[in-house]
Amino acid sequence: MQKTLFKKYLRITSLVIIVSFFLLSFVMLIAISGYWQSEKQDLLRKNAQSVARIAADSVITVNRNEYQVDGMRMQTFILAFADNIDSDIFVTKQNGQILLAAYGSGGNVDSTRRVSAAIMQKALNGGYTAQGTMDGFYDQRYYIVGEPIAVTVNGTPAQIGAVFAAYSVKTFNAFRLDIMKMIILAALAAFAVSFCVIWLFSFRLVQPLRNMAAAARCFGEGNFSVRVPVTSQDEIGQLSVAFNNMADSLASVEHVRRDFIANVSHELKTPMTTIAGFIDGILDGTIPPEKEGQYLRIVSQEVKRLSRLVRTMLDLSRIDSGELKLRPARFDLTGTVLSALLSFEKAIEDKKIEVRGLENAESLFVDGDPDMIHQVVYNLIDNAVKFTNEGGYLEIGIREEPDRTTVSVENSGDGISPDELPMVFERFYKTDKSRSQDKNGMGLGLYIVKTIIRLHGGEITAQSVWHENCRFEFWLPRHKEKTREEQRRLVETRGEEPKADPKKK
Repeated sequence: MQKTLFKKYLRITSLVIIVSFFLLSFVMLIAISGYWQSEKQDLLRKNAQSVARIAADSVITVNRNEYQVDGMRMQTFILAFADNIDSDIFVTKQNGQILLAAYGSGGNVDSTRRVSAAIMQKALNGGYTAQGTMDGFYDQRYYIVGEPIAVTVNGTPAQIGAVFAAYSVKTFNAFRLDIMKMIILAALAAFAVSFCVIWLFSFRLVQPLRNMAAAARCFGEGNFSVRVPVTSQDEIGQLSVAFNNMADSLASVEHVRRDFIANVSHELKTPMTTIAGFIDGILDGTIPPEKEGQYLRIVSQEVKRLSRLVRTMLDLSRIDSGELKLRPARFDLTGTVLSALLSFEKAIEDKKIEVRGLENAESLFVDGDPDMIHQVVYNLIDNAVKFTNEGGYLEIGIREEPDRTTVSVENSGDGISPDELPMVFERFYKTDKSRSQDKNGMGLGLYIVKTIIRLHGGEITAQSVWHENCRFEFWLPRHKEKTREEQRRLVETRGEEPKADPKKK
């Protein structure tokens, strides 16, 4: 049988309540019994003392120093006292002989019996208190109190007898049993109410966890649409919110994964189909020998395209695994920009693009990873050249500010629509849905660019005027700054020639 959290919590809580009620009832029973017993003994003593005083006042002196009490008067008093406290009260002589008796406890004693000399001696010497049978005087246990009857004759005190008050232990046990029954009934009623409250509370406490478990099972089956209702603001509610946030993240990751598979499948399928088709055409003679060189060049381009796709996916894998680490060094940012720009010389000439902004460019040293920054600039110029219109312009700006160095890449053309602009840095997002212009990309270039810039502590932004231009700008923080004069002096010391300005295209 499965031990659910609900059953465990209910079982443990119920056990704690039962043990608590048992201990509380036990303590209460002992406290009430002790208090009641103490009160009963004090009551017996006070009544015995009262009867002893009345007996002393009722003494009649006779010859030969023998004393006698007014029996009729005393009998009325002890009957009233005995009935009032449900106890036995009897008056004895010095020798233990019973003179008067009243049995309020319901018992009976043989009036011919005598109280033992030892008990009489204790009672006459200041009082007697005990629990027992009074040396066989009773056939069952009693609480017994004895008080002396003291008189004064010719200025001399004397004890002429004693008054005993006794209360049956059996009656006390019956009282204690009644108290125990009441405590048990009250405990059962309280436990029933507590059990219902705890059951309801436990059910409500465990229900969100059950919902989370059910949702987790759905996640395992690939359904990420399930959410857990948030019904409170406590720790369980906070856990539900965190669980839902995790579900949103998983759903997003799953969506990205599916997009990734779809993009990779499409991007890899096209060049592989092209390569396979042309090679098969060459092998089976469909393509004539004089055209083999032309088609082999196409195959070479497709292989390079596959290489770029694989490199991009490897970069993405390094980003996701956290293995993309910086190798900081001080390098010439202007030189990096010019180097990346020269890679697109043929494409720029083919589209008759005018390059602006680098006419008076000077060496500008920054701190960062030269290879990564080269990749950033390369990707930005690649996008700019790709989407620049025929005869348009490409403007690259590098400027130095007090706390940062900024690079901007702007190109003419259709630009990016306002509704797509916020999403250009997301994974696998491509503004050219038809792939008519962006045939070589997977929508990862700008995502990787943003990641690299952030690793350097900088930021990149995109701006666009629809059907006019598009502008990407990033900045790098400045560390251990050197002035332009220091940089120029450094170049001269190394014997390097200043970078030539790029030719306008």
